[in-house]
Amino acid sequence: MRLSSQSFADDNPIPGEFAFCIPADEGYVCLGGNHNPQLEWCEVPEGTQSFVLTCHDPDVPSRGDDVNQEGRTVPVDLPRVDFFHWVLVDLPPDLRSIDAGQFSNEVTPGGKQGPDTSLGARQGVNDYTAWFAGDESMKGDYYGYDGPCPPWNDELMHHYVFTLYALDVANCPVEGRFSGQDVRAAIDGHVLAEARITGTYTLNPSLL
Repeated sequence: MRLSSQSFADDNPIPGEFAFCIPADEGYVCLGGNHNPQLEWCEVPEGTQSFVLTCHDPDVPSRGDDVNQEGRTVPVDLPRVDFFHWVLVDLPPDLRSIDAGQFSNEVTPGGKQGPDTSLGARQGVNDYTAWFAGDESMKGDYYGYDGPCPPWNDELMHHYVFTLYALDVANCPVEGRFSGQDVRAAIDGHVLAEARITGTYTLNPSLL
């Protein structure tokens, strides 16, 4: 199975149209377009009954002490953890593409509604849910896609891995409010094939 995008090339920068935050003319960052990117796939295995699509950033700082702090940087050698930006399950087996902006076309303070979405699919909560939990103006359940917004003082370029899974079941075995980690565990043993495409993104002026 192969996954590609007209929105960005594999291992190349993701445009700001698809990011949660972009560099600001004054200050550090401002809100981006937050559109989900266009994606398309082919060479789907026989027996596919549904698709799961995720996007995660494996380069998120494991400790937040230095994140977005004036006069400090997040060092490259700091251990990193996964941060899910998109969890989408129960995509129909005859689907072969998703349009840019089809599932997200702006930043929604407090998060988009879910889990039900178009095409009969369901969306999980992404990890902005935990990130904004202490922010009264932004907290909520962030269902669906919310794009890149890495720390503006991070010395490491971030990578955003879009992964498509072809499953042998029509419905991903998760219920209610679910996360990317929940889906990873639930699809174990049901994956017929998987494909990836990776984009890069930074808000650190020294890396641009």
